[in-house]
Amino acid sequence: MSSYRKAKRTVDVSVGESVRIIRELQEMSQNELAEITGIPQSTISAIENDRVRLGVERAKVLARALHCHPAVLVFPGWDVEQESAA
Repeated sequence: MSSYRKAKRTVDVSVGESVRIIRELQEMSQNELAEITGIPQSTISAIENDRVRLGVERAKVLARALHCHPAVLVFPGWDVEQESAA
């Protein structure tokens, strides 16, 4: 069992994946999110697939529609405990 390796406690999530996960948890389609935010569905798709950068202003608009803080979308891998110990 020398090849044993501890499991990671966290999963790395990209900005686009965080948008998709939160949208899906809200049971919202890309078209519904586009209608609420005024951001074209094609742009939302591109953000979710990491082809387009989210940007601060889009993060604010999406966060408002998804009922979350913009930092949740912009910094999905942020570890508060680790950063505060540094």
